[in-house]
Amino acid sequence: MKSEILCDIIKDDCEKTLKTNFSEKIHLTFLDPPFNQGKEYNSHNDDMPEAEYWDWMIRVCKLIFEKTVDGGAIYFMQREKNTRFVLDALSKSGWTFQNLIIWRKKSSAVPGNTRFAKHYQVIAFATKGQKPNTFNKLRIQPTLLVTEKYERKTGMYITDVWDDIRELTSGYFAGHEPLRDRYKKRAHKQQSPVALLTRIILSSTKTDDLVFDPFAGTGTTLVVAKQLQRKSVGIELDADLVSLIEKRLGSLRQADDITKLWDDYAHTKNLHEIWKLPENLKVKNSNKLE
Repeated sequence: MKSEILCDIIKDDCEKTLKTNFSEKIHLTFLDPPFNQGKEYNSHNDDMPEAEYWDWMIRVCKLIFEKTVDGGAIYFMQREKNTRFVLDALSKSGWTFQNLIIWRKKSSAVPGNTRFAKHYQVIAFATKGQKPNTFNKLRIQPTLLVTEKYERKTGMYITDVWDDIRELTSGYFAGHEPLRDRYKKRAHKQQSPVALLTRIILSSTKTDDLVFDPFAGTGTTLVVAKQLQRKSVGIELDADLVSLIEKRLGSLRQADDITKLWDDYAHTKNLHEIWKLPENLKVKNSNKLE
C-alpha cells in the first residue's frame, strides 16, 4: 500500500521553528512573506521599520539556506520596488542568483501620478550553489499575438516573464479560488494562485522532494505539492489560517485541482516523469488529457 506523502503544517513563528525544531532537508522554498505595507494581520505587524524588516528577511533566508540541500532552490516573491532589497537579502544569506522573474498581472495596473503605473511583481529565483540540482525546462503554448497566425508545433520554453498566470484579484476575475471566511471576506490579504505554485514546483523539484513554505498563509504551496507528490512543510503563525489549511488539505476543492493545468505544459517532453497524474486520468499520445 502506498504511504501517505508528508504534508505538514506547523503553527509557529518560522524563524523560531527553523532555529530550534526543523530537521528536514529542503529542496525548494517558496518565500512569500508579508510585504510590510501596513495590511492588517491577526498575528503580525505589517508596518515594521524598513531596516528591521529586511534584517528579519536576511535572517529567514539564511536559516532556510542552512536547511536546504546543495543545489536546492528558493523563489522569493516581493513588490517590484523592493527588488534591490530582495537580491541583497539573498546575497547576504548565501544564495546564488539565477533569475529575476517578472510576474505580469492581468488586472488593472496600480496608477501613479509621478511615475508609470505598476503592473507586475518580482520573484527572485536563487540556488544553494552555482547550479540547481533540479531544473525542469517546461514548455508552454503562448497566447497568439495579433501578428501571428499559427501556434508553435512544440510550444516554447518558459522565459523569465510570466504573463499567462492570472493573479487572485479582489473582484470578479478571481473566481472561486481565493479562500474566504464565513462572512465572504478574504481569509488572507495576499493569496497566490495554484497555477503559480504549480509552475514553480514543477520547475525546481522531483517527486518526493521536500517543498517548504515559511509563511504558509492559506496553504496553496502545500495543496499543490501534495497533488504533485512532493513532500511539504508549511509554517503559519495564525491559528485560524492553520485550521483553514488543514481543512483545505483534507478535502480537495475543485478550484484547487491542478489537473486542469496539465494541457498548458503538454509540450514538455518529460512531463510524465515530473508530474505523475492520478491513475484515473488518461493522456492522449499528444500529452493532452482526454
